[in-house]
Amino acid sequence: MIRIGFDAKRAFNNTSGLGNYSRFVISSMVRQYPEQDYLLFTPAVSPVFEDFIHAAASVQVVTPGNGFRKKLASLWRVFGMDTVLKQQRVDIYHGLSNEMPYGLPPGPYKRIVTIHDLIFMRYPNLYNAVDRLIYKRKVTDACRQSDRIIAISEQTKADLQHYLQVDAAKIEVVYQDCDPVFHQRCTAQQLAFVQQKYKLPPTFILSVGTLEKRKNQLQLLQAWHSSGLSDVAAIVFVGRKTAYTDELRAFIQNQKLQDKVFFLPYIPFQELPAIYQLAHLFIYPSVFEGFGIPIVEALNSGVPVITSTGSCFSEAGGPESIYIPPGDAGALAAAMQRVFGDEALRQRMISSGFAHARQFRAERTAAQLQQVYQEVLGR
Repeated sequence: MIRIGFDAKRAFNNTSGLGNYSRFVISSMVRQYPEQDYLLFTPAVSPVFEDFIHAAASVQVVTPGNGFRKKLASLWRVFGMDTVLKQQRVDIYHGLSNEMPYGLPPGPYKRIVTIHDLIFMRYPNLYNAVDRLIYKRKVTDACRQSDRIIAISEQTKADLQHYLQVDAAKIEVVYQDCDPVFHQRCTAQQLAFVQQKYKLPPTFILSVGTLEKRKNQLQLLQAWHSSGLSDVAAIVFVGRKTAYTDELRAFIQNQKLQDKVFFLPYIPFQELPAIYQLAHLFIYPSVFEGFGIPIVEALNSGVPVITSTGSCFSEAGGPESIYIPPGDAGALAAAMQRVFGDEALRQRMISSGFAHARQFRAERTAAQLQQVYQEVLGR
């Protein structure tokens, strides 16, 4: 029996991409290989995600406990893990979010880290100097001390080789799926409830992701307005707001589009599939991503996708999604008009998207991870 330890901090506390990935991996492995033991190491457990993994004899949540360690829980996760991992007799420790505990000495357990992206190295202008230094140190140390590296896309694997000179033989590409909740069709009643709750318009274009410069939502607004589609379909944004949101609001106000653009608040995860399924088109104009899980959520929801060229986007979007160079608002406008003006094209994109998304199912990706675990243990 294998005892696998996961860095579960983001699984229990993070609402965005790293949290979704961590929950996906842990849930998939527990579901597909219930005979193994899983230890979930986290400094805290948010009530929002405390039930993401159902209670099972094979699963144990490990926290710092009371007293001194509880007060310094974040430091426990970084500096105190070697002793804990030995006490818990783990065979493998898997860091799920670009990092490993600091300075792990050689020990009886194997180490694996998932690297999501190196955007901070490819686009350093998007990050301040301190953050770049911290991220590089974390990723470099994690790659150095790990026995195997999981890259979430071929793009990330290539970046690891290019920027950090990591040996390709040490890297395994294992994709991720979206949450299984996106695999199911909502009932008409569920769709109507969500549409009324959030006062969604009858026809809209959806964009999901943190509102930040790298995600390039301003280009979407510019293309949508110039295409004339603002008279046909609204825009719905779902994602955490940053200072970049002010740029979006300024454009909206200048063009007098306030009643046609919707910024939704935090959406309970169980309601998000309905918002996707109500959308007429999904647009993800990001400049660069490690993978782009909202694309996979859209494909599973039966929504045609327009996204960017380059990066990992064709890996996520498949052969029938439409790819536009980031920065080319004119090409994006033309692509949006094509999809709205050609229902046969839209249906082909939906059908192909369903087929492409099947390769990311948990039964496949969990099997790939299990093979990596077996290989590092020499079994």
